[in-house]
Amino acid sequence: MTAARFQRLRQVLMCRQPDLTIVTDNVHKGRNLSAIVRTADAAGIGKMHCSMPDKDYKAFRGTAMGSHSWVSVDRHPDVKTALTPLKNKGYQVLAAHLAEDSVDFREADYTRPTVILLGAEKKGVSAAGCELADMHITIPMRGMVQSFNVSVAAGIILAEAERQRQLAGMYSQRRIDDDCYHQTLFEWAQPKLSDYCRQHDLAYPALDDEGELLDGLSWQREVRKGSAPRCNW
Repeated sequence: MTAARFQRLRQVLMCRQPDLTIVTDNVHKGRNLSAIVRTADAAGIGKMHCSMPDKDYKAFRGTAMGSHSWVSVDRHPDVKTALTPLKNKGYQVLAAHLAEDSVDFREADYTRPTVILLGAEKKGVSAAGCELADMHITIPMRGMVQSFNVSVAAGIILAEAERQRQLAGMYSQRRIDDDCYHQTLFEWAQPKLSDYCRQHDLAYPALDDEGELLDGLSWQREVRKGSAPRCNW
């Protein structure tokens, strides 16, 4: 870990948007999900959600480990299970769905706590997802095709969300709490040691300005003696 690399990790965490996320509604193609995860990372999203069968999710995880290093993806058995806790926290749900009441995606206010709901490749957002949505949004199409690929649509919508949040100064200061910041920074900088700590219920040790252990020898001695700080992961 170089000092420049560690600084890059810190800069990325400074831009994370804890109140902006994506929920996919039965998007099952691994390449589409992987592209959405990468786009989410680029927009500052640290966690997204997908509703899909467990077998499809396991296959996706097997092909998207690089993306998962930076964005956590929570799987849910259905879209209602994914959306309800977020709605209870005050998130608005914007469903990318062509309907009579759909509005141009640029008319939505993405500076509010927001879920962008994306539907399956052929069927789009499910009826259950549409019922839970606060607004249906659509991307204007000027050609013969009626819709974009779901990962392309995600990129277009998130670009607008990023633009609005940038203008509002929401990327100019850290918005995730201290615990999330320090925990994520350690896991990114020291992934193998993070796994070890979690396997042995150990609290993460402090890092220096280059992402290395602040006092590695002392921490190792404490671990051997069984006196290192514990954590119930």
